[in-house]
Amino acid sequence: MKRQQDLWTPILNSMTEDLIREFVMAAHGNAARVAELLSAHPELRGVRYVDFNETALEAASHMGRRDIAHLLLEAGEPLILPAALMLGDLEAARGLLDAKPELIHSAGAHGIPLMFHAAISGNPVLADLLWERGNRIGLGAAVHAAVAWDQPEFFGWLQDHEAPLDAPDHEGNTPLQAAQQRGQTDWVERLQGQSDVGPES
Repeated sequence: MKRQQDLWTPILNSMTEDLIREFVMAAHGNAARVAELLSAHPELRGVRYVDFNETALEAASHMGRRDIAHLLLEAGEPLILPAALMLGDLEAARGLLDAKPELIHSAGAHGIPLMFHAAISGNPVLADLLWERGNRIGLGAAVHAAVAWDQPEFFGWLQDHEAPLDAPDHEGNTPLQAAQQRGQTDWVERLQGQSDVGPES
């Protein structure tokens, strides 16, 4: 009997890893599937997909999926700093940093800066919080987020703090190039109007 169980163990482990992968991948943009998987497998809450070194809540946070983040939190997943920032929850973010000051030097999944998550929210008060606590990195990434999620007020904060407006993203595109690809005409005009960002064809 034990031998038969041993033979099944790798298969069960593989199925579990496949399920975790599907769950975390769904958290990047498929709220319906996340809800379905949570209902069938509540044990998936907080589980980390090893190959990506990422949890579902971390995925929802850097993708700006507030709906998925709320699903996960309502299911009992503990709040994390990237999610609090992305959701624009100033009090929660401050509370997490008060409880663990070292979190100010952390990052989201894939090393995505905290300032990027704050930019998704559009609330510059969160940027002030990070800045005052000593996190002053990732401003270029935050410019990309502010443009992609159409957050002009946060963009203004970044300008005031001399954020680079031509920093490349993970695909090598500047914010202007990325805005052109997304068809964000207002942002294209705005970025082309900046003195340190030349026009792109």
